[in-house]
Amino acid sequence: QLQLVESGGGLVQPGGSLRLSCAASGSTLAFYAIGWFRQAPGKEREGLSCISSAGSSTSYLDSVKGRFSISRDNAKTTVYLQMNNLSLEDTAVYYCAARRSIARTWCSNTGTLFGSWGQGTQVTVSS
Repeated sequence: QLQLVESGGGLVQPGGSLRLSCAASGSTLAFYAIGWFRQAPGKEREGLSCISSAGSSTSYLDSVKGRFSISRDNAKTTVYLQMNNLSLEDTAVYYCAARRSIARTWCSNTGTLFGSWGQGTQVTVSS
């Protein structure tokens, strides 16, 4: 079972940037597709981005396209989410999640398809 730990959250001003990290252990990261999700207070969880196990396929929620970028370094067992031009609406707890996938190009932003989740990292955008 893959264990995931997110880091890199914090307080940032509107227009600022953060890079979130999702560190994996307990299994081989290269076997897993990884998704990033967030949940703001009083709102449902939403899928932001996904990267396939091979890193060849990615997907993004429309509202973050052009601002967020997902990448992975299987050698460092870490997946990243670079977030630029942050706005107040990006304030939320951010989670990474994993799904073991035989299909090396599989990717999805649907949270119920992922079995392993991290504990989350808080991102607060405020002036």
